[in-house]
Parts: sequence; structure tokens; C-alpha cells
Amino acid sequence: MGRKKIKMELVKDPNTRQVTFSKRRTGLFKKTNELSIMCGTEIAVVVFSPGNKPYSYGHPSVDAVAAKYLQIEPNSDDDAQGGSTSNPSADVFDMDQQNLELADVMAQIREEEKKAKVLAETLKEQQVTIRSEYQDLNDCYGELQGMVEKRLTEFEIAELMVLLSEGKVEGMTVENKDEKKK
Repeated sequence: MGRKKIKMELVKDPNTRQVTFSKRRTGLFKKTNELSIMCGTEIAVVVFSPGNKPYSYGHPSVDAVAAKYLQIEPNSDDDAQGGSTSNPSADVFDMDQQNLELADVMAQIREEEKKAKVLAETLKEQQVTIRSEYQDLNDCYGELQGMVEKRLTEFEIAELMVLLSEGKVEGMTVENKDEKKK
């Protein structure tokens, strides 16, 4: 069974297009590498993904090949120290460095997302603990309020009994009690 010919047209499904791009990019870079080794050529390939991310391959490097193509000097030590380049278009071909920086930034973003996830989980746990403690305190407050009301009632009863024994309860005096005894 042989390979069948694939009609060259835009892949409509974005997910399939991304997968196709990734596989074909790998194949393209592999063939580019083989060509540079077998023929001893200097070669550079720069492609942008459907998501507009740059990918590049170069032998000996993309910068060296682009500089040679544009007939300018590759980046020197003066440029690395902040000196200006003779041709601003040379910065465009610094894709390898930009890809490395992008990968570093993406790794930092992933690390920060992990930290944020851990902090969010910790915050949820603390909120649950605080709610539980709040509920416990609320329950204790209710019990304390009941005990205070009970104690107040006991004080009122004791006060009424003292007043009753002294005969100072409203409507009753010691004389009335004596009259009732007769």
C-alpha cells in the first residue's frame, strides 16, 4: 500500500491545522538539517505557526545565515553590550534568542499559575476553617445567651422571694397577711 496524494488546500479545522503544522514543521526542519549536512550548506528556515508563534532552524545559526544573506556582519560583542546595529532588520532574525526568551517566560507563567493554584486552595481551606470556627463561636454565643437569660430569671425569682418575705410585694403588706390569718 503506497502513499496517496494529498490535495494542497487550507486545512479548515483549526485543531487539525495546528497538528498538521507541528508534524510538517518537524519534517521540514529534519530535511533542512539533512540538506545542510549532506551538502555542506548554510541554511535558515523561519516559519510562523497558525497561532502566530515563530519557529526557526539554522545551520550554523539563523543569525549568521540572515546576516550573510543581507550582507551584514553577525552580531558582535559591541551589539551585545547595547551598541546599535548597522541594520535594524538584523534584529528581526534573532528568532532563536526570542524563542528561548519566550520559552523562559512561558515556563515562568506556568510556575506562577501553579503557585496561584496552591494559594487558591490554601485560601479555600482557610475560609472553610474560619467558617467552622465562626459557627462554633456562634453556637457558643447562643449557649452563653441562654445561660445568661436563665441566670437573670433565677435572680428575678430570688429578688421576688426576698421581697415577698419582707412583705413588700405590690398589693400585699404585712398587715394584710395578719388580717388574713385572723
